Formats: sequence, structure tokens, C-alpha cells
Amino acid sequence: MSQEKPLPFIYQFAAGAIAGVSENFVKILVMYPLDVVKTRVQLQTGKGSGAESYNGMLDCFRKIIKNEGFSRLYRGISAPILMEAPKRATKFAANDEWGKVYRKMFGMNTMNQSLSVLTGATAGATESFVVVPFELVKIRLQDKASAGKYNGMVDCVVKTVKNEGILTMYQGLESTLWRHILWNAGYFGCIFQVRQLLPKASTKQGQMTNDLISGSIGGTVGTILNTPMDVVKSRIQNTQKVPGQVPKYNWAWPSVITVFREEGAGALYKGFLPKVLRLGPGGGILLVVFTTVMDTFRKWQS
Repeated sequence: MSQEKPLPFIYQFAAGAIAGVSENFVKILVMYPLDVVKTRVQLQTGKGSGAESYNGMLDCFRKIIKNEGFSRLYRGISAPILMEAPKRATKFAANDEWGKVYRKMFGMNTMNQSLSVLTGATAGATESFVVVPFELVKIRLQDKASAGKYNGMVDCVVKTVKNEGILTMYQGLESTLWRHILWNAGYFGCIFQVRQLLPKASTKQGQMTNDLISGSIGGTVGTILNTPMDVVKSRIQNTQKVPGQVPKYNWAWPSVITVFREEGAGALYKGFLPKVLRLGPGGGILLVVFTTVMDTFRKWQS
């Protein structure tokens, strides 16, 4: 990602981990409830009516607080806290490492727009293998119907493995791959393009501003691209396996078609507003912290 002299893999990995923890701190205080609301809205089938249904982000917030208590907005937060550092470390380290592979493969000395998209997509696929088990636990804890089934993250893992088998922890891998491929392709591709369009920064403050802008735009575009996959991923991972039954939501693209046919195109963007409010600014913060940490590592090396 950086145009500076590349650092060894361990530095990329550590910088990504630090950036993930920093961004996650903001999520814990402010943005995690948006993720709970997003999941609740995505899991809801049909138009949504009645006391137990949600008619949008604000209605979902209101009903959760009124009917379940404010603390329910933070249910399942243990999984993403544990996931964030390895997830972000893998994202940025994989992006830089795959960038080296593709530059060598295509005989190019520097990155361009096409390589940035390809590299980001491949990094997203790599990242997916890290996040799937955490995402499954998070979704099941966030769902209202699961409130009485699990007493926390560890209990959810134990009961899921015991009742459905250990491979269930990777249920939804395919849809997660698509979700992360699309988000990372949009994110890293936009970062490259927006950085080219912005005036070159002459100060550290200017560079941070450019990174915040390009990262936020990248996070927003990535969210626009991957929300349909996020909707079906939530439903696939929240479906408990029943012997002899084929789940309604099983594979990514057939599930997209099912949602489109039964609920309309708008249903594929359920939960978009809370998702983009979280990942748009979050993408900017993530890039600023990552770039700052990488610059610090370069100073230490020199």
C-alpha cells in the first residue's frame, strides 16, 4: 500500500494489528451498537411489522433499548474484540505481500489501479479464513432469538461444536470470502485512486488528512459493494444445522437470488446505514493509524 520502501512482513503484520486495536477501541465505545443493529435488521425477513420487527436503524435502536435493555447493544462484543487484531494484521500484511507477488508476476515496479484492486481482493480472501469463526459466534450472540441459548462467547462455541460439529465454525466461509473480497477490492482500490487525485501532502498533518479522506471513501465504496454478501452471510451463519435438511440460506449467490426474489432488491441492502456509518469512518481511522505506525517502524529501522 505504501509507496515508501517496503518493510519485512512482521512489520506489516504488527502495524495492521496495532491499527486494528486502535480502530476497535472506537468501535467499542461508539460503533459496536451499529453492528448489532445491522445484524438484527439483516436477519429480519420480509417487510417487518409489529412489535418484534424493525422498520429501520432508529426503530431497531429504540426497540432493543426499550424491550431488552441498553446492555443488549453490546452483546457478543467479546468475539470482535479478540478478532480485530489478527483480522486487521492479516488484512494489511496480506495486502502488502500479495502486492509483491503480483508486481513480480506481471513485471511491474509500482502499483497501479488494477493491481490495487486485485491485491485488495486477494488480501480479503486471505483475511476471511481468520474471521469466519469469530463472525459466526458474534452473529449468533447478536440475534435476539439466540439470547436464551448461549451464556457468552465460550458457551456459544462449545454448544455449536457439540450440537452441530466443529466444521460449523466455518459455516458461511464462502459468503465471507465474497464479502471480504468485494470490500477489500473497493477499499484498497479506492485508496490508491483517491490518493492520486488528492493534492500531494507536504506535511505530516496533510498526509494524515489525505489518508483519512481516502480511507473513508474506500470504506464507504467497499460497503456499497459488499452489503448484499453481508446480508446473506449473516443469515447463513445464523442458520443452525438440522440433520437431513438443506438450509434455506446455504451458498452465497443462490441466497442473494432467494432474498431478491422473496423480498426485493432493497432487502439486499438491509442494515446498510449502520454498516456504512461504522465502516466508512472506520476505514479512514484504520488507514491513518496503519500509515503512522509504518512510518514509525521505518524511523526505527533507519
